[in-house]
Amino acid sequence: MDMIDGPARREAILQALDAAEAPVSAAALAKKLGVSRQIIVGDVALLRAGGHPVSATPRGYVSGRSPGLTRTLACLHDAAGMEAELNALVDTGCEVVDVIVEHPLYGQLIGALRLRSRYDVSQFIAQSRHCGANPLSHLTGGLHLHTIRGEDAQALDRAEAALKALGLLWEESADPDKFVKRPKM
Repeated sequence: MDMIDGPARREAILQALDAAEAPVSAAALAKKLGVSRQIIVGDVALLRAGGHPVSATPRGYVSGRSPGLTRTLACLHDAAGMEAELNALVDTGCEVVDVIVEHPLYGQLIGALRLRSRYDVSQFIAQSRHCGANPLSHLTGGLHLHTIRGEDAQALDRAEAALKALGLLWEESADPDKFVKRPKM
């Protein structure tokens, strides 16, 4: 493949992400476009700076242009509750777009997830175990937000009801120290 110039390459990246059914790795984009992985990383940074909604997930890049409705849910659980929470959300037909925590020093921290199936959840959990990383919610004693996306309001309602049934949905009357104590910062 002949090397294409930067603007054309970035447009090709956007088209590939818009057409993809799953996240696309920088390595896969690099191979497709005949450039290095680092060139792709730089192109994605330029796309983001230009206002394009490209997110990085643990499995690759995704376009932020997704149909459906979104809702933010407040959740509270310990690390053992993470897999049950994520599976409950995807089982209702919703996508878990991200996780958000409020950090006392950095403010809002957002981790892109883009989990749509039990397979996605299992891969995320396996990666978490493999690298020994704590979830972002560890920073806030288990309290965190998830942005979820569903095809309609009924899907979002099902997701909220599923978390409530599992006792994982945080409500104003909930004790934030119910599961774990907040780490000292």
